[in-house]
Order: sequence, then structure tokens, then C-alpha cells
Amino acid sequence: MQCGMIGLGRMGGNMARRLLRGGHDVVVSNRSQEPVEELKSEGAVGASSVKDLVEKLEAPRAVWISLPSGEVTENTLDQLKSLLTHGDVIVDSGNSFYKDTLRRGVQLEESGLDLLDQGTSSGIWGLENGFCLMIGGVRASFERLEPAFKTLAPPDGYLHTGSSGSGHFVKMVHNGIEYGMLEAYGEGFEILKSSNFESLDLAAISHLWNQGSVVRSWLLELAESAFRKDPALASIRGYVEDSGEGRWTVLESLERNVPAPVLALSLMMRFRSRQDESFSAKVIAALRNEFGGHEVRPAE
Repeated sequence: MQCGMIGLGRMGGNMARRLLRGGHDVVVSNRSQEPVEELKSEGAVGASSVKDLVEKLEAPRAVWISLPSGEVTENTLDQLKSLLTHGDVIVDSGNSFYKDTLRRGVQLEESGLDLLDQGTSSGIWGLENGFCLMIGGVRASFERLEPAFKTLAPPDGYLHTGSSGSGHFVKMVHNGIEYGMLEAYGEGFEILKSSNFESLDLAAISHLWNQGSVVRSWLLELAESAFRKDPALASIRGYVEDSGEGRWTVLESLERNVPAPVLALSLMMRFRSRQDESFSAKVIAALRNEFGGHEVRPAE
């Protein structure tokens, strides 16, 4: 089938490549032209703008956008709304907030367009292993684009999750869970590293735990890889960003009165990682010294 892809970053570019390798015709567009030229050399049709991309697609069109959540996605959808025609389908494969997706879906429907929200997971490994796809929206549009979803995903790796917004909602919770899992692994390995057993090989332990252990996972495979490259992780700083979905998951738990202490604390620890020095920790140290005479360490 013919597909348009707007946004050729790590996710969008590799989705375009996987579609090409699966025999689909792909028209690509990006703010900078270098990724467009790269994909043209791999068989894609290049477009100089969103308008050019739409003009190179045959109706009924299928256009994927793989862009950061927020204003850039909003502006691109507004542009597509003015260019596409009745029966065309837009697939938002980025990490949009599901409530934004609900609103956008209604607005696009008024113009005769369908919006599918494609929650996408796999990181940089999607080209090789396939992308895990969580897809919300009109069932008929999902079925029309299913050949492309089947190409993008590994076996059993895509699911129509329900009505508009459900794909991004499921992906949001997926990322909230990911925060908790990463925090647990991080804390566990720090305890191992701080022990008196100097000979502990964190890469070997990662490998061991993946051999039938109840904590085995792909993340442990990646931990093994990271520790083999840099056993003490000395070359990187412990600064951890968040994409926004962990925040949204915690906010959703508050709105629904669902206790989620692990997810909430894992988000807080990401904020802590960005501080060179914790002022709250200084306050605690000072108070312990004031009420109990506990030793404080001088600032460096």
C-alpha cells in the first residue's frame, strides 16, 4: 500500500524503512532534507513539504506523523486538515497525550478525516525487531491500514485497542510502568555496586538473571550490554529525562483515585537525577544536626 511519513527521526525514519522493506510505497517529508535524501536512496519518494507529500499520495490517503507531542503535532494536523480530503486517514504515531487525541479526533472527523492514534514502543530496535503498536480509532480505518501495521510490527505485535485515544492511553500507561521497572533495576544494581563484594560483575549478573529468573527481561539484556561496554558506567552522567508520559500516568492515577506509589516515586527520582546538589537533602541534613547533633558533611 501507499503510505506517507512526516517526521523522520529515530522512530519515523525507521518506520519508513521497515515499510519500504515490506514492499510498501512510501512518500517521506521532514523539516530538514538530509533524512529525506537518505530515504530516497533507499527507495522512498521524497517530498519537499507537507503539501508536496499530500499531492504525491493517491486518495484515499494514509499519512503517518511521527513528531514530538504538543505544538509541532498540533500545527501539522491543522495543516493536514486543510490539505486532505474526505476518507483520508492520519496516523499519529508519536507520544501525544490521549486527551489531546480525543479532541483532535473530533475536530478531524468534522472534516471527514479519521485519526488513528498509534502508541509505538521499541525504541531504536524497531527497524530490526518490529514496533509494538497500540492503535486506537475507527475500526474500519484500522482494517484498511492493517497491511502496513502488520509490516511495522513483529508477529502479534499490534492491537486495535478500541476507540479514539485508547492507543495513546495504553502507551501512556506502558511508559509509566517502564519508569517503575527502570527505577527498580537502577536501585538494585546500585545496591550491588555499593556492596563489599568487589568482584561482583554486573554484566554477568544481568546475563545470569535472564536465564530463567523471575526478573528476566529485555531491559536486563540491555543492562548486560551497557555494563559490558562500560562496567562502572563511568562515561555517562546520571541525568534522566522524561518524555511526559510518566507524568501523565501519575496524573491519571490521581484523577481516578488509583494508588500508584511506585510509578509516582520513579518519576520523582527522575527529577532528582537532574540536580547537581539536592537542597532538600541539605535541609534534612541540617535539621538532623540541629535536633540530634548528627554529623554533617561540609560542602565541597
